[in-house]
Amino acid sequence: MARQNTVFKEAYNRCLGDLCGRDRLPSEPELGEKYGISRTTVRAILSRMRDCGLITWDKRQKIILRPPQDQDYFPEDETNSLNDIIEKSFMKRILTGDAEPGTQINEAELARDIGAGTTSVREFLIRFSRFGLIEKRPNSHWILKGFTMEFALELTEVREMFELRSAAAFATLDRDHPAWANLDEIEQEHLEMLADIDNRYKDFSPLDEKFHLLVHKVSGNRFVVDFYDVIAFIFHYHYQWNKAYARTRNERALREHLDYIAALRSRDSGEIERACRVHLRSARETLMESVPH
Repeated sequence: MARQNTVFKEAYNRCLGDLCGRDRLPSEPELGEKYGISRTTVRAILSRMRDCGLITWDKRQKIILRPPQDQDYFPEDETNSLNDIIEKSFMKRILTGDAEPGTQINEAELARDIGAGTTSVREFLIRFSRFGLIEKRPNSHWILKGFTMEFALELTEVREMFELRSAAAFATLDRDHPAWANLDEIEQEHLEMLADIDNRYKDFSPLDEKFHLLVHKVSGNRFVVDFYDVIAFIFHYHYQWNKAYARTRNERALREHLDYIAALRSRDSGEIERACRVHLRSARETLMESVPH
């Protein structure tokens, strides 16, 4: 329900934009196709618009009464892009201990669980299949090939190659490059989390992703940045399911990040490589521990 609610809010905000400069809304199937959502979600959006006095809705007639105001929108922190919602929901499903190699994934069932349209789910699965975790079968079915130790080792090897290269590039940035200001902000967030680690250690995953994505972006290589998506999701979802020693592990990672950040600032290539390798070794160990044996 929570995932469907997020899909609903994200699509509702986008649909509000369709109220501007027109006198009526298109059909339910057209709205569903445009926003990549299910018919049920479309009807929930129309019901809320009617209740808020934005439209009148009588069967096929959806007449617009007024343009949306700022207060009609859901806050940004309550919404995510539809692709993010599908991706997170899917990764959560396949990276839990319940998803065994050979498990069937049905597009329609996944779409229904999330509250998204089957076309949006299918497009995501096609894009994701390039990583080798799932394989297409006839009749809108997919097979989970399994997250194995071999896959984990290959993933970490690629991650380490990409990150070492990106970290080295960080040291060559101009002093006024915006990445340095971003690094300052991220460092402060690390210090604040460490200061309240007993209560905030569970919040580490988004901060970890934010830091490593900044490093990867500096590479200037679109393939490195694109591949970081799968790296981040697999590492972070495994961190969440392997809760043993989470506080200790996250505190260690925070301190390793601060050492890494200091090395980046030093612009010393040897120091950067040392700090980067120390942290990547810890990340590799954590991932290996979470892979089913």
